[in-house]
Amino acid sequence: MTDAIKGRGALSNPPGRFDKLTKEFEHDGWYEEEPPDKLETIITAEPARSIISRNDSPDIGFSQSINPYRGCEHACPYCYARPSHAYVGLSPGLDFETKLFYKADAAKLLENELASPKYKCSPITLGANTDPYQPAEKALKVTRSILEVLLRYKHPVGVTTKGALVVRDVDLLGALARDGLTRVMFSIPTLNPDLKRILEPRAASAAAKLRAMRVLADAGVTVGVLVAPIIPVLTEHEVESVLEAAHAAGASLAGYTIMRLPWEVKDLFREWLAQHFPERAAHVMSIIRGMRGERDNDPNFGTRMHATGPVAELIRQRFRLASRRLGFPAERLFHLPTNLFQPPARTHGQLALQFTM
Repeated sequence: MTDAIKGRGALSNPPGRFDKLTKEFEHDGWYEEEPPDKLETIITAEPARSIISRNDSPDIGFSQSINPYRGCEHACPYCYARPSHAYVGLSPGLDFETKLFYKADAAKLLENELASPKYKCSPITLGANTDPYQPAEKALKVTRSILEVLLRYKHPVGVTTKGALVVRDVDLLGALARDGLTRVMFSIPTLNPDLKRILEPRAASAAAKLRAMRVLADAGVTVGVLVAPIIPVLTEHEVESVLEAAHAAGASLAGYTIMRLPWEVKDLFREWLAQHFPERAAHVMSIIRGMRGERDNDPNFGTRMHATGPVAELIRQRFRLASRRLGFPAERLFHLPTNLFQPPARTHGQLALQFTM
């Protein structure tokens, strides 16, 4: 079995599903280098022609999102965004955590798209795929540059994160909040620091997320908690305690998702389970499959986020009862106004004509 690498979630680097060639290493009895005890993170600028992504999924409460980064150093082994690395010829495993890309010209691209006469204002979500406040953001400030543009033109924006770095931008988020133009959701799957270290190695601790939540709430920003993902056997017993801790930290919104394992993620998560919880791995996967029609993953709209079956229904009822007791609204969707949006002035690249006599 492959040993875990400190600070990383995946244990291997399997090929993406679009790879035409695969490599298989065999020990020939000669010298073999020791596996590294750590892997460095490589961050590269990614050229892009557009910045806003759009979706029409009925399971997601937004139609527009921006991903400042491709890949995520938080290294959560269950991350549903891992398969996206296959689109650039990289592995959804360790490559996803160590070979990152950022949109260096994000602010300029966004301003251009907002200025288009075809653009129709709709709330934009940051963090729909990979985290906008992962460690690289501290130096690169791509997310901050996007928020500056959205604030300038009074555009509604929602943020989802596992990072405490979001408090750095309390000035921008607070200004947006004064017009009701933002809300920030913190993903907290567990309050257990030992479990957190292997479940989301480079994300902020639950305690740091809760402190960040309080700072934003005190600044007038609407904040909420996502108990996500709920992992049977490992974290499901924490649903009520996570909701209670978030409520005490100023959260006024709450949601949840149950573990789902699309594409290559299912194999990476099975590998992670076998390494860290060998005695419970089969039980965890048995329950997950029971909630997904005896498959590792259910891709169907309507059920893929919250699952089905007796265990899923029990979790749903527990979440609803705890939310009701704490005063969280029953409906997770949160309205952000679009009527304040003021599009940028359009500029034309047409050259000025000069006449000579």
